[in-house]
Amino acid sequence: MIKNILFFFIVLSFSVLAQLIGPKISVQSPEHNFGDIIQGEEVSHSFVISNSGDDILRITDVRASCGCTAAQPDKKELKPGESTKIKVIFNSKGRIGPQLKTVYVTSNDADRKEIQLNIRCNILLPEKKQKTGAFLYLPETQYNFGQVKEGSVVSHTFQLVNKGQSELEIKDIKTSCGCTAAMLSSPKLKPGETGTLKIDLDTKNRVGKMSRTITIVSNDVEQENKVLTIFAEILKN
Repeated sequence: MIKNILFFFIVLSFSVLAQLIGPKISVQSPEHNFGDIIQGEEVSHSFVISNSGDDILRITDVRASCGCTAAQPDKKELKPGESTKIKVIFNSKGRIGPQLKTVYVTSNDADRKEIQLNIRCNILLPEKKQKTGAFLYLPETQYNFGQVKEGSVVSHTFQLVNKGQSELEIKDIKTSCGCTAAMLSSPKLKPGETGTLKIDLDTKNRVGKMSRTITIVSNDVEQENKVLTIFAEILKN
């Protein structure tokens, strides 16, 4: 009995010790809010990444949630106690309203293989561009369904708002694959009018992480093509 208890404490000690050693990634603040910015502005922020472990931390990958952000670490290998910066650049050209973008950082930290860095902002139109023409405003441009069982069909409805002074005409809806269907409430919106775009994602015969895009083609005076992105992690049934 005593031997069994002693063996248990030895195993437990090794387990606790294993959790205390090795490279450990940490970030001072994982989110930054730029607040209100004017459409067309380019803003940037540097996140501070540190190694709080006792072995070399290797940053193996840095990827952004969309092409409007760019990030590169100053250093990819950090000694214990060492820090580096990851500069995230956001170009607001052609975008409007609240934005949330994510940068994923992958490392050799056994406990946290991947961390997320978020940037937020609210994009405003220049005053002169609010007065003429049709303008398609999208309150959200991305949606993540999260984990979904393979074979199911999931849906999300995006809002469309005409914030211009002329009638908005939606000429076409293009999806990046046949697994995505789009249903528009109305092809025309009067100034100030709101419509909807329902997106159905069919996960049949698909497994793993996936993203798909939906392109809205309209007579928007600033940007004829605006893109929505949907994400999902398909679990094998």
